[in-house]
Amino acid sequence: MIFDKETARLTTEKLLQIKAIKLQPDEPFTWASGWKSPIYCDNRITLSYPAIRVFLRENLVKAIHQHYGQPGVIAGVATGAIAMGILVAQEMGLPFVYVRPEAKSHGRQNQIEGQLESAQNVVVVEDLVSTGGSSLKAVNALREAGANVSGMVALFTYGFPIAEQNFIEANCELVTLSDYEHLIEQVSSQGYLNEETLATLKKWRKDPAAWKAN
Repeated sequence: MIFDKETARLTTEKLLQIKAIKLQPDEPFTWASGWKSPIYCDNRITLSYPAIRVFLRENLVKAIHQHYGQPGVIAGVATGAIAMGILVAQEMGLPFVYVRPEAKSHGRQNQIEGQLESAQNVVVVEDLVSTGGSSLKAVNALREAGANVSGMVALFTYGFPIAEQNFIEANCELVTLSDYEHLIEQVSSQGYLNEETLATLKKWRKDPAAWKAN
């Protein structure tokens, strides 16, 4: 679910401006999953741009208030959403924790870092959602620790059907500032790419696992 269309437009515009979103249909990226992709999104770049960082923080806070009210704790998904999660928690005057992909193999063997009490209401902050697998691992870890996860906010999602299904099955609402559909609208309206390249981006979105560059 998109927070609102104007925020989606502005978010996409800003991510493109600073090249947090890169489009390279002729020289595709390789994701950790092995998928070939004409797009790569690295939202950690936003941390180096104070004005954009503030814009994202403010709108994530607005999205949280509108959809989840006032939670007791903000949780960031390691590692990409730790910094943005801290900014959101600071703005809201709330405690912050972050969730590792898995428990450490040494020391206290924590998967959740920070102070989290049982039954606290938590909103999870994520930077990017693809299939939703790593994001929902964090949600599951918080629930296993006794937290009530109200939902998740994220900067951007590719909007893959598998991700939508995963969030439904996990009974976790996802609200994002922008998504792939608004990205396509933005690059089309602003003349970033020609029609052939736009067609390539749309084709990839339908079946990313099987997509191959021409």
